[in-house]
Amino acid sequence: MSPVAVVVGPPGAGKTTIGEALAAALGVGFRDTDADVVATAGKPVTDIFTEDGEPAFRALEAAAVATALAEHDGVLALGGGSVLADSTRALLAAHTVVFLNVGLAEGVRRTGLSTARPLLAGVNPRATFKELLDARLPLYREIATVEVPTDSATPEEIVDHIVGALRAAPHQTPRPNQ
Repeated sequence: MSPVAVVVGPPGAGKTTIGEALAAALGVGFRDTDADVVATAGKPVTDIFTEDGEPAFRALEAAAVATALAEHDGVLALGGGSVLADSTRALLAAHTVVFLNVGLAEGVRRTGLSTARPLLAGVNPRATFKELLDARLPLYREIATVEVPTDSATPEEIVDHIVGALRAAPHQTPRPNQ
């Protein structure tokens, strides 16, 4: 069993929105590893970061990703920082990975520099977002099968682009609607 597509990207890229719409377009299920982490921990991501620390969250996240990659056959959305784990990137090498690329200005606009996003909380969230993008962009590109710029596209345009790219990929064709 293997996901049809794994969706990655920074905060504000639209991983959940696009993942859900892509799953609907392909007629498959949707799963979000952040939701899996919350279910396992029994508390919100912000509480995990605050009470247990980022390393504890990252360990839960890596385990959730490994489990979901083995169990889920639809569209899988990963948390923005999941690509930081070497083990996760190694697992993703065997999968079709869709990188939703969002620029700094649009990412900041979409996230609203939300304090619900623990890594963006702080003295200068815009600078933190820029650092996050700078650090993660090479990792997203390292694992991406498909890269989609999202700044000026509608969710429908993004999904259409992904479906077209998946159909054109020689290594995997999306399953027909079931």
